Parts: sequence; structure tokens; C-alpha cells
Amino acid sequence: MKNISLDISKASCFLKEGAVAAFEPQVKAAQEALENGTCPGNDFLGWLHLPSEITPAFLAEIEATAKVLHENCEAVVVAGIGGSYLGARAVIEALSNSFGWLIQDKQNPTILFAGNNIGEDYLFELTEYLKGKKFGVINISKSGTTTETALTFRLLKKQCEAQRGKEEAKKVIVAVTDAKRGAARTCADKEGYKSFIIPDNVGGRFSVLTPVGLLPIACAGFDIKALVEGAQTMEKCCGKDVPFAENLAAQYAAVRNGLYQAGKKIEIMVNYQPKLHFVSEWWKQLYGESEGKDKKGIFPASVDFTTDLHSMGQWIQDGERTIFETVISVEEPEKKLLFPEDEENLDGLNFLAGKRVDEVNKMAELGTRLAHVDGGVPNIRISVPKLNEFYIGQLIYFFEIGCGISGNVLGVNPFNQPGVEAYKKNMFALLDKPGYEADSKAIKERLAKEA
Repeated sequence: MKNISLDISKASCFLKEGAVAAFEPQVKAAQEALENGTCPGNDFLGWLHLPSEITPAFLAEIEATAKVLHENCEAVVVAGIGGSYLGARAVIEALSNSFGWLIQDKQNPTILFAGNNIGEDYLFELTEYLKGKKFGVINISKSGTTTETALTFRLLKKQCEAQRGKEEAKKVIVAVTDAKRGAARTCADKEGYKSFIIPDNVGGRFSVLTPVGLLPIACAGFDIKALVEGAQTMEKCCGKDVPFAENLAAQYAAVRNGLYQAGKKIEIMVNYQPKLHFVSEWWKQLYGESEGKDKKGIFPASVDFTTDLHSMGQWIQDGERTIFETVISVEEPEKKLLFPEDEENLDGLNFLAGKRVDEVNKMAELGTRLAHVDGGVPNIRISVPKLNEFYIGQLIYFFEIGCGISGNVLGVNPFNQPGVEAYKKNMFALLDKPGYEADSKAIKERLAKEA
């Protein structure tokens, strides 16, 4: 079976000859620091060999719980934010029917996502949609006090209990949380919910292959064994003893750091398959939260082509040359659709008659790549044979290990996120949360002066 592949030739050509190879000592040292646990954030390296540590018994337990939800729910709401929802959503949407929410798949429950915003209209419309439906909840939170998720879970818990009765609700509410601590753990133990543990040494954005991602993915009806197998394969392909020239993650980390040093401060993740939109969203969190600190870091952005060629294409082609692109290219789509001939040919497209739609898409991809490279935009290409569980598993681990290596080369701690606490402190102060009295007084005085 083929693996995903990496082509950096159209990116390295923008650097001095030998620039990528010159990163080999740094990349090797960075990966060895991960392996030896000597890097900053070494208490969050549980993801590093997670794929190979996953047991059949563990996957069977996940699948058994997913089966209970399957058999008892029309819909399952995944309550989580950031790394507690993006990975699962990325995999589910990459593998799902694009119109599944309209078709109402009778074999699998509808998977909904909440707890990732505080939009009152969104939550009202969600609760309205769930009225009269047999629904379950997967509450994903290590602490149980993350505002967006905790607020949503309280609403959903009350509604589920009101519609199904408290005893029945206990069977369809699952907690994915800390082993011993936190409000979500206390609630799960008190109510008797089935629960799974978020490992202490795995941060949220690296947690797709823990119950955080695996349980929702299994509930959606996808093969988590194949997903894990793909990740295991990529773990071997990107091992520390794999030569630099053959190690995809090492190459990716090297070329993106080389481009960054050459003034390319923005990396744009590009896809030509709408199903990959949330893969880009997950990737943005993974790299943005891991590398954006100490006044350093490539800014991660994303576009969906060809759609965004009609909006962002002009800027990418002719704007400030501080960008590079990483393109995820899917070699073979799941379905086949031929372009028809038309007698009148008013649109002038009969020259495409008989061709697969994907052939048109591939030529758009190639033509865009040529144009952007000519326009001064370095291009990295990740080729994925097909969109299935195995290759998505490979892609997940490739990006994770690439991020760990790249962050270490950059000289930051890739596994913390001190910057996300500032807004929480201000929000709690403005909401007069107990314990924030001094902050509340200070921020209100500040706002009064600014008014």
C-alpha cells in the first residue's frame, strides 16, 4: 500500500542551494530531543508514540461505547472546543458524504458539534433541532470548566434528561476527561456516566488519536482501527533513525523553517477537496498554538481552492511576497463523474466532454501551482492517495511529528499555550466571576477611563 508523499522541490528552489540539507543537524537534534524527553514541554510528549501504544482492547472499548450511542441515538452532540473538537471534526468531515446532514444517514447517528462558541442563536437553534429527538452527548473537557464547553454541556445535559429521563440519559452521555481531577470527572463519577481518560501528557491539539477524537469518529461510523493503522505506519516512516532525505516530517520541518528565515512569514494550507476544510482548521490550531509564541512563528492560514481563487487568488498571486503554500492533493476521489456533452455548447465546454470532473480539478491545481510559483510563492505538495481512514491517520501523525520537530527547531516550547489565558482572565473579570474581584475592579476602572 502506498503512503502519503511530500514534494518540496517547488519550495526549496526559492532558497539557497543546499539550504534545506543544512537544516539536517538541527532537525536531527530536535527529533532526538523529542525522543529523549529533553525538549521544552517534555511533560506533553504522550502523543509521540501514541499510535504504536494503542491496543486492540482499547479500540474495542471505544467501539463498544460507540455502538451503544449508535443503537440509542438519532444524533450525538460532541461538546468540546479547540483540540477537543477540531481533530474529530476534521476526520469526520473528510470521510463523510458532503450532504449527509440532508440525507439523514439511517445507519449512523447525525454528529453535531457544540461547545466551540458562545453564540446564543447557534445554541438556541441546536436545542430547537434536538427537541423530540433521541440524542446523546460526548462531553470532552479535561477540566470541565472551559466556559464554552461547560455552558453548552449544562444546556444539553438538562435537555437530554428532560427528554429521555435521567436514568436513560445516563446511558447516552459520555465523558472524555481527566482521570481524577476536575468538574467533568466529578460529574461523570456522580452521575455514573461512561467515561474515557484524556492522558495527562497529551495536549488537546495532539489528542486526535485519544478518545477525544476516536470516540466521535467511531460514532460517525468510521473505521478507527484503519485510522490508527495509518498513524502507526507514519510513525515508523518518520522515526528518528529514518534518514533525513527519506523522513517526510524532517523534510517538512526543515523547508518551512528555511522559508521562515528567508522572510516567508505566512504558510497557507491549500486543498482542492471541500471535504478537507476542517483538516485545515485542525492544522491551523496545531501549528498556530504550538509555534506562535516568544514573538516568533509562521502564521498559519488556509484556503479552499478553487473556490478561494475567486476571492484570495489575486492576493496570493500578486500580493506581498511573505507567503508560501502547502497543498494537500488527493490523487484519487472516491466517486466518478463524467462531464457531459451538450449539443448547443453555449458555455463552450464541449472540449471537456467525457472527462472526469477530477481531471478538470487536477489541471486547475497544476495550473495554479505553476502560476503561483511563477509569481514568487514557494509551494510544498503533500500527496494523499485517497481520502480514507488509513491515509487520514497518516496525515494526522505526519503533521503532529512535523510540528514537534519544527517547533523545537524554531526554539519555542511547542506544547504550551500561555497566550490563550489572557482573554479568559479579562472575560471572567468582566462577568464578575467569584475569585476575580480585584481583576473586575481594575478592568472596569480601565474601561471607564477609556470611555
